[in-house]
Amino acid sequence: MNGAAALDKAVPWLRGWQLVLAGLSLALANFVVVLDITIANVSVPHIAGSLAVSPSQGTWVITSYAVAEAICVPLSGWLAARFGAVRVFLTALLGFALFSLLCGLSRSLEALIVFRIFQGLSGGPIMPMSQTLMVRIFPPEKVGMALGLWSMTVVVAPILGPIFGGTISDNWSWHWIFFINLPVTAFCVVFALRYVKRFETPTVKRPIDYVGLMLLVIWVAALQILLDEGRNADWFASPFICTLAVVAVVGFAAFLIWELTEANPVVDLSVFAQRGYSAAVAAQSIAYAGFFSAIVVVPLFLQTNLGYTATYAGYATAFVGVLAVLMSPVAAAMMARFDVRLLVTFGVAWLGIISLLRTGWVSQMGFLTIAMPQFLQGLGMPFFFIGTTSLALGSVRPDQTASAAGLQNFMRTLAGAFATSLATTLWEREAKMAHADLAGIVHPLPQSAGFSPEQGRMVLERIVQTESVTLATNAIFWGCTGLFAVAALLVWVAPRPQGKVDLGAAH
Repeated sequence: MNGAAALDKAVPWLRGWQLVLAGLSLALANFVVVLDITIANVSVPHIAGSLAVSPSQGTWVITSYAVAEAICVPLSGWLAARFGAVRVFLTALLGFALFSLLCGLSRSLEALIVFRIFQGLSGGPIMPMSQTLMVRIFPPEKVGMALGLWSMTVVVAPILGPIFGGTISDNWSWHWIFFINLPVTAFCVVFALRYVKRFETPTVKRPIDYVGLMLLVIWVAALQILLDEGRNADWFASPFICTLAVVAVVGFAAFLIWELTEANPVVDLSVFAQRGYSAAVAAQSIAYAGFFSAIVVVPLFLQTNLGYTATYAGYATAFVGVLAVLMSPVAAAMMARFDVRLLVTFGVAWLGIISLLRTGWVSQMGFLTIAMPQFLQGLGMPFFFIGTTSLALGSVRPDQTASAAGLQNFMRTLAGAFATSLATTLWEREAKMAHADLAGIVHPLPQSAGFSPEQGRMVLERIVQTESVTLATNAIFWGCTGLFAVAALLVWVAPRPQGKVDLGAAH
């Protein structure tokens, strides 16, 4: 009997409120980490004004966190094997709380960026560790429900981030976007220590792969900074962005070669040898890119075209979380009865249908027209997230679960970063092209309309700009529809699961 099996036999399953509180401590920990990816986005003007820096300098508050987190996420498998999943989770959670406090207390941009880097390094392992421990503490028959609860934090947190950030910054102070992490992390630490600590994973003393770690830091940091700063620097017209691209490509190639030949790699890439895992991760990443593109573009469209504030734009998009949470237990229960590939296909196809319906948006829309597709979209989210997560983690060996979860979270995070950069760039480009096309076919307003020539030109320009942005938004939805279609087909590359996907084996 191996160490994991012996441990699981000795530790009784949690039941009732103990299981609820343990599950909430893991889910909420993941929630605050994902929340902090987007909560600072709308607060940058407030932060920049308070610290007397330019808005472009203030964006490093976002970039520093994203880079540090992206570097640390794929390391989670090695960290769990070396120190134990529970120890890594609790240490990272305490670090996240400490640096959240220090971020809120910062009085200079330099200090804030340094603390955001350490906050990101602490937050990186929390995502995959919380996912791994969710699978570990729940009885096998409830693992699907556990992953449903965890997956919904990934869906809801990025949407609530701008709402919380805008509301807090407008009504209190930007410092509180960091301080609100403290009571949540305190809750998580208390109940994780009480109920989750007993489910520690076995550890193996492995030598540290310094070369692999250095290469990982280099290429991930270069790629993340490229994606975050590319649009502001006019992409490859900038020598800085070109240099980052070369560093990222060469660094990734060197990292790949080294990790595949190293006896004790810092990132276990062998999980990609499992066809089911590779297909599930690819499908999830592509579909998440489509989902996240809409999360980025819709609030921009509402604010630039329809006059919404950042807060009310967040309210309009937040409806996606309602059906997602309600349908999560249903989707989890169905995973045990049906081919998981069918359920994933349904979920992704549903997202594609909703995206297709939104390609007909017009500039004269009411709140309900915007919010209803968001609400309906939530129906497909649990089938997509829970299904791809179940298929991925169910395709690897139990001892590979932590590494598989870390790489899956890294790929999804990277897909979200790509989606943010590409969607905003294409949105602006499509708006300019549509503006040029519309400007060539409009006619001056007649003098009988009561406008002077100058007033008429201003009115026409406003109309053309509004309609061009609307057409650009619809073009992004067409692109998202295509991504969902690819993801729905890609999941069938995975072999048919033998019976249900047995996530209980991950114990």
